[in-house]
Amino acid sequence: MFLYKIEIELQDQLLYLIVAAESEEKAFSYVDSHMDRHFLKSPDKQEVSIVEKKRLDQGAGYVIETHALG
Repeated sequence: MFLYKIEIELQDQLLYLIVAAESEEKAFSYVDSHMDRHFLKSPDKQEVSIVEKKRLDQGAGYVIETHALG
């Protein structure tokens, strides 16, 4: 099992989805269901790509950077 960091480019926004999956194909297959649950109306995706992949072990995780405050 792996932990995938998936970058989702929308028309005016960049999102990251962290998902556990057995393969890259499975990870991509989960994108639409997570988008449907997160948004009232799922936006059009410009591009979807895996930017990191880690073996899923205890303590595995990602730091997600955001814009600076102020």
